[in-house]
Amino acid sequence: MRRSLVLTDETARHPFRASLPPHVRKREEGETSPQSWRLTASDVRGVATTYFATFAATLAFLV
Repeated sequence: MRRSLVLTDETARHPFRASLPPHVRKREEGETSPQSWRLTASDVRGVATTYFATFAATLAFLV
């Protein structure tokens, strides 16, 4: 798919990033909010559930 040169941003430095709309690129590299990386109880519960389900499936396969 060819795109018009008007739709690109020369400061993006990569063809894919240059083709993204401005509202997607509004946060620059290195600017991460502290809340975006905060773990919640739901995250921990999901990881634990996945771990134990995989462990049980592996154990059932081997035994």
